Amino acid sequence: MRPAVIVVSLASVILAIANLMPGRAREARQQSANAVGQQAADNNLPPTHNWAEGNPLKIALLHWYLLNKTTYFPVGQQPYGVCFDGANIWVANGGSNTVSKLRANDGANLGTFSVGSQPVGVTFDGANIWVSNNHSGSVTKLRASDGTVLGTFPVGNLPFWMAFDGANIWVPIPALAGDGSVVKLRAADGRNLGTFPVGVGPVAAAFDGANVWVTNETDGTVTKLRASDGHLLGTFSVGYGPIGVAFDGANIWVANGGGTVTELRASDGSVLGTFQAPGLPYGIAFDGANIWVTGSPYINVLRASDGKNLVRFNPPATNTTGVAFDGANVWFAGFNINEVAKF
Repeated sequence: MRPAVIVVSLASVILAIANLMPGRAREARQQSANAVGQQAADNNLPPTHNWAEGNPLKIALLHWYLLNKTTYFPVGQQPYGVCFDGANIWVANGGSNTVSKLRANDGANLGTFSVGSQPVGVTFDGANIWVSNNHSGSVTKLRASDGTVLGTFPVGNLPFWMAFDGANIWVPIPALAGDGSVVKLRAADGRNLGTFPVGVGPVAAAFDGANVWVTNETDGTVTKLRASDGHLLGTFSVGYGPIGVAFDGANIWVANGGGTVTELRASDGSVLGTFQAPGLPYGIAFDGANIWVTGSPYINVLRASDGKNLVRFNPPATNTTGVAFDGANVWFAGFNINEVAKF
């Protein structure tokens, strides 16, 4: 790696420490924001509006359409990661060093629990909640039923958005310079089962049923590892600044901070499409039919079957981060308003 690239990677990590955001250069953010309107015009994207095609799987719930009607619930300061445990929504509050537990059906606050310094990621393992403490260099395990702390495990510098593979927790760890890594923890007891190299600036991980995919923000790639042993299966180029990653049952979707979303075939990493998502894409989730992309200032919804941009809207929170689907509704974190939204 050339020295200049190492300097950029180091600067990215320093920026992440300073303001809890993965290290996108400020000028790149501004350029991307300035290009939003032109992207829409050039690519026949929908205007920002309040309705669009929806998810027919939700007809029985009377929520098949993408009507921009949201309900907001207060949480802690600077909410970041969001996950669903089968009944409740968990939110990592990076500015409060806590996680919030909300009942999914009505948003009632069921508890606020202290964890490490600047929690950013939350992941459910079927019984417990795992929280990545970005500034503590650790992961905290909470019992989902009552929030009791079951353990805190060191993993390394700046852990971010994790994934559960059915038995283990995978935690992306950036490096101060050069390639980063992902740490594999046994969910049963938090034992460290290995550290595996990935690309530069790893941010988020997703599991596809057999393999773990990790976004490498700084070098614009995604790494595919075999979950059983961490063996490297491939590194694939995507767009500028990949952050969020999600699996739709067949393909991997990646939110690229440069204003696009990339779809990769999970079996071999082939690029199936690159789709415009105006603004600064960040988190990503699949709702059974559509791909939801958070970011700043827009939320974009893409149809999973062909990548068509169905709707783009401006939520009250101009910076949205984590996003999760609860089987009926989509939840996203309003980083700058200290609330989560139920859509």
